[in-house]
Amino acid sequence: MIEIRWHGRGGQGAKTASLLLADAAFNTGKYIQGFPEYGPERMGAPLTAYNRISETPIRIHSNIYEPDYVVVVDDTLIGSVNVTQGLKENGAILINTNKSIDEIKNYFKDYKGKIYTIDASKISRECLKANYPNTAMLSAIVKITGIMTKDELLKDMEESFKHKFARKPEVIAPNMEAVKRAFDEVIGG
Repeated sequence: MIEIRWHGRGGQGAKTASLLLADAAFNTGKYIQGFPEYGPERMGAPLTAYNRISETPIRIHSNIYEPDYVVVVDDTLIGSVNVTQGLKENGAILINTNKSIDEIKNYFKDYKGKIYTIDASKISRECLKANYPNTAMLSAIVKITGIMTKDELLKDMEESFKHKFARKPEVIAPNMEAVKRAFDEVIGG
């Protein structure tokens, strides 16, 4: 079983990305859970979401305290939230940032696992003309975890976007471009 914890701010799409990841993994025949941790969420406030993905039925129904992977949608959370808490040493953290991996390592002196970065905000601004980094982050975590192939991800995301954006078909192609770029632009390991 793979366990993923997402850290973001209200309005950035971390919850949506965790649910889209659950849907995509389900469509490849896996057992899934995707859920947010609810509290006093408001626009810009820190929030947490979770995924469990498995080849066998999942019998655990709790928050994730020792994730295999952590996704940080907003790098400003690094100083105020302990994003590596419980993260397995053989796991990895994925951070949306324009900083180099060497710069990021300075924030995680005690963390021994893998660090990946991607400038998902830049990809979003260039593809979507707005800062919605969640689509790019979703694609990047799929690449890092190997939950599914790039082709499976692209097929599922296109179908999902066609449904989600049925009334705004002009946003499907830019979202697909963000997915493709993010898969290819992840740095680290």
